[in-house]
Amino acid sequence: MATISSTPIVIDGKGHLLGRLASIVAKQILNGQKVVVVRSELINASGSFFRAKLRYHDFLHKRHLVNPKKSGPFHHRAPSRILYRTIRGMVPHKTARGAAALERLKLFEGVPPPYDRKKKVVVPSALRVLRLKPGRKYCTIKRLSHEVGWQYRDVVDRLEEKRKVKAAAFYEKKVAAAKAQAAVVKSANVPAAVSEKLAAFGYA
Repeated sequence: MATISSTPIVIDGKGHLLGRLASIVAKQILNGQKVVVVRSELINASGSFFRAKLRYHDFLHKRHLVNPKKSGPFHHRAPSRILYRTIRGMVPHKTARGAAALERLKLFEGVPPPYDRKKKVVVPSALRVLRLKPGRKYCTIKRLSHEVGWQYRDVVDRLEEKRKVKAAAFYEKKVAAAKAQAAVVKSANVPAAVSEKLAAFGYA
């Protein structure tokens, strides 16, 4: 992610560590890169689930003295909003630069259209399997959100199952089309002189 591209980078959140992913995304959006994170419910947090739940319940007790409904702090339960708040804490969001950076960020549970047809990437330096020592405890944001009041876990799971079935069918069709095209190219009668020239340019 060294260069800034005009098209948004779509990150598949599954298996990433919350804080590590948030810090990298925060840096990218501050540099001017548009970032989309899908499947944010499958992001991991290091430490046991019980510890994460205690920490979140401690956060739920923090409230504004005068008018909590108006002044916050707002305790969002959805996984995408938990990730958003983590990223917001790493961005100077009260300045124009920070507010503009957060405008470049989009976060989703599941993989909604049009991102189900987009190329998705991972961030190796934030992956749990590469950064967390084997045997260490961890939990998923989906379970934590569900336990503290997020009500859409089953809805997201159901939509994801539908999407995976459609994606598998699409991939099978794509592979079949590629095989058919390769067979046509192989069976085509290309003159010897043309094939020699193609081979010279590395298209044999």
